[in-house]
Amino acid sequence: MSPFAMFSTVTVVSVALLIAATRRGPTVAQLVLKPLASTAFIAAAVANGAHRTPYGTAILAGLAFSWWGDVLLISRARRVFLAGLVAFLLGHVAYSVAFVRRGIDVGATAAALALMVAALVLVGRWLLPSVERPMRAPVLAYMGVITVMVALAAGTFAAHGEAWVLVGAVAFYLSDLSVARDRFVAPGWINKLWGWPLYYGAQLVLAYCAGRP
Repeated sequence: MSPFAMFSTVTVVSVALLIAATRRGPTVAQLVLKPLASTAFIAAAVANGAHRTPYGTAILAGLAFSWWGDVLLISRARRVFLAGLVAFLLGHVAYSVAFVRRGIDVGATAAALALMVAALVLVGRWLLPSVERPMRAPVLAYMGVITVMVALAAGTFAAHGEAWVLVGAVAFYLSDLSVARDRFVAPGWINKLWGWPLYYGAQLVLAYCAGRP
């Protein structure tokens, strides 16, 4: 088994155990399994050679910011959640930088951005009425940054035919809907059941892409 596959397996197994452990609510196991799963996707990226290119290094930075976001979002305290939101926002900025470094098709990026802005409006209408007023500006900022990130991933796919880049970006976007639903709309384990596999799957896909030439 390659080092990348080994660390990816650690992430997958940790997430499966995490989902099972939190079936009846938060547990101490979450404090161990969530950081372990996130540490393993960073290790997978390094094992895949992410640190060897500017493109891979930017993705590695995004994974590192995401690690902090994962740890901070264990808490449901508003200030800690906000810090986690900022960490993920910076992660998406790093991913965006990576896609620009890799190269984008400007026309495809613009078309994807138009579609993502339409999705942004729909998600905003669904989500914002449930968001407390002090959190609305940070949430809107985050939504804007992840919208741009996905559009740039589409531009990279159009320029280089790297479908996995777009798959990872879209999976991350969809996983964030589960976080938003759990935090602001309808808290519950079901959000984690589909959100965590999408999120960690997205990170592993991006870790894989980071090591490609």
